[in-house]
Amino acid sequence: MSTNYNSKINQLINAQPPGIVYLSSWLVANGYSHNLQQRYKKSNWLKSIGAGALVRVNDKLNYEGAVYALQAQANLTIHPGAKTALSILGKAHYLELSAGRILLFGGTTEKLPLWFKRYNWGAKLEYHPTNFLPSDLGLIDHDTSTFSIRISGAARAMMECLYLAPKRQDLVECFQLMEGLNNLSPQKVQVLLEQCQSVKVKRLFLYMAEKAKHQWVEYLDMDKIDLGKGKRSVVKNGSFVRKYAITVPKELEERGESI
Repeated sequence: MSTNYNSKINQLINAQPPGIVYLSSWLVANGYSHNLQQRYKKSNWLKSIGAGALVRVNDKLNYEGAVYALQAQANLTIHPGAKTALSILGKAHYLELSAGRILLFGGTTEKLPLWFKRYNWGAKLEYHPTNFLPSDLGLIDHDTSTFSIRISGAARAMMECLYLAPKRQDLVECFQLMEGLNNLSPQKVQVLLEQCQSVKVKRLFLYMAEKAKHQWVEYLDMDKIDLGKGKRSVVKNGSFVRKYAITVPKELEERGESI
């Protein structure tokens, strides 16, 4: 029994990368009963970081190891997005790096586990369940030193920033981020804009892309992008952008050339 007991924990450790969270439910499904998990905890192999979540003792843990568990073990689409993803991609290096926030996005039916919300990740955690984009569209693989997780690609991350604006994300800063996205794939942007359900996000995205004079905008098929009807007042007492029928901060409209 002791040999089998040690063999199973060795199999687990050898099969899984260091630095990740183990979901208790996933362990049970893979032959590690709750009783066995308790024995591993008593033997100082594993430790709990909250109800339903364990880590290897002495492992260095950050939020990416927890995201790995949600994606690889629970099959959720919860992922780093918006400015957090842009920071990971090196697209926000000249701005305040993620401003002490971890921004996660997921589908409207996906919930962030209590252990994830309560754990101290060293930064403020924000989770945004949304359906303005298909939950698995525009994600890319990001390799850490020991494992890979899915994060928002640059185009989706930019749209997530605009989704949060103006209440939870400054619009002028959004434009600064957009200015750095000169190498986006027009094909990928096209699909995202066609699938996006937020008129505000689509209008702001195109307005900022044109204002930043990105060449990839010229390759978009605008006839296939539904920009809705009527005016959209993104902010009060701002400047009206006639082409996209949106009201934006005066400070933003004054940057660069007007559309």
